[in-house]
Amino acid sequence: MSNSKKLSINQWALEDRPREKLLSKGSRELTNAELLAILLGSGSTTESAVDLSKRIMKVYNDDLSEFFRASITDLQKFKGVGEAKSVTIMAAIELAKRYVAANGEKIPMFVRIPEDAYRAILPTLIGLKHEEFWILCLSVSNQIISKYKISQGGLTSTTVDLRVIFKKVLADNAVAIVVCHNHPSGSTTISTQDRQITERIKSAAKTLDIVLYDHIIVTDSTFVSFSENNLL
Repeated sequence: MSNSKKLSINQWALEDRPREKLLSKGSRELTNAELLAILLGSGSTTESAVDLSKRIMKVYNDDLSEFFRASITDLQKFKGVGEAKSVTIMAAIELAKRYVAANGEKIPMFVRIPEDAYRAILPTLIGLKHEEFWILCLSVSNQIISKYKISQGGLTSTTVDLRVIFKKVLADNAVAIVVCHNHPSGSTTISTQDRQITERIKSAAKTLDIVLYDHIIVTDSTFVSFSENNLL
């Protein structure tokens, strides 16, 4: 598409225009790069919006999970993406995250297997660059009745306050909990610290007749379960 370089989208050949393609064929027919090109609107003096978008998505392996981790500073490293364009992209990303989270919260969920807990908490933790520690409070039928963020930042015994956890659990009359935290690096390795914190929570829960159903370590693409690894 060399003939469309230095041209705005409106000046491209009809078959090269992602806006017109969306109108005629629907948004699902567009590639990630073409959708991004619509947000960009224009490229640089040496590159069309679609070519710039293809280059950006290539850096992120055309993986939206990776792309959604980008910051405004990351986006502005690409020639042709200034403050206004990067803000537009970040707004679109945030809307997508809120849509996923809102729809996940509308569906009553039950934790029958570890993957259920992962699916329930993933919309909350996906794309984060820092660690967060959450609890899912369960009813007697294992329905998720509430969820709470306990801490943010590095996972240590000082940031995971047992009093905060069980105050919320008891207030909601929960009979069981699943604890969850994310690994922004994508690692599913269970650390010694992860094990120690789990043991502390399990011990405290037992004294209150609360069942620790599982501890789920979350990444954007997968998870690891303490119960599946016989660590509870």
